[in-house]
Amino acid sequence: MKVILKYSFIFFVFLSLTSCFDIIDKISLKADGSGEYSVILNASKSKTRLQSISKMETINGKKVPKKSEIDKKLNDASAIFKTVAGISNVKTSFDAENYIIKLSCNFKKIENINAGLELLKSKNVIGKMVPTQLYKNNLSEKILVRNKISSFKTEYDKMSSADKEVFNNATYTSILQFENLIKSQTNSEYKISPNKKAIKLDGTILDFILQKKQVQNNITLQ
Repeated sequence: MKVILKYSFIFFVFLSLTSCFDIIDKISLKADGSGEYSVILNASKSKTRLQSISKMETINGKKVPKKSEIDKKLNDASAIFKTVAGISNVKTSFDAENYIIKLSCNFKKIENINAGLELLKSKNVIGKMVPTQLYKNNLSEKILVRNKISSFKTEYDKMSSADKEVFNNATYTSILQFENLIKSQTNSEYKISPNKKAIKLDGTILDFILQKKQVQNNITLQ
């Protein structure tokens, strides 16, 4: 759903155990402004390593989270999201065998997601660096705005070499699907699908931390 740093994501302790993971956020937006949102953390490429680590108490000075702790974080996030006006059908899952975590929900307007993230931050479920004002939808002008987010390069530069390794093979993908056709966009890094009803942005986590790629985009719909 956004650039995610180790100290910012809900499951930062989980991410700190491997450098091979994928983060995928997806939004399906209807013409009336409502839609569906999901974010997935997929560390299945590292499951053999994670299975070994899960038997340990600590690694590199960090406590190894147990399944019960990850489940609690998911339940906390779900309970908080359910209290946000405009958000419904909140679902979470944790595939402990393949190390895949997912949170999804429906929204009446995309700004409800911003409010949900802001509430998670205020409840200390996610870190203070997490950007929360991510989207703005102008229904009358049929323009969806993916807001610019701050650079995390300063925070990244302060990390130890061991901590920086977490991001070496990590990737981020954002997918936006629409009921209406896409007329234009302002960020050519997003690839438009052949049917002109979806766009995708992907890259390494470092691409976004170091701002080699930008998430900011104005998408105009027909």
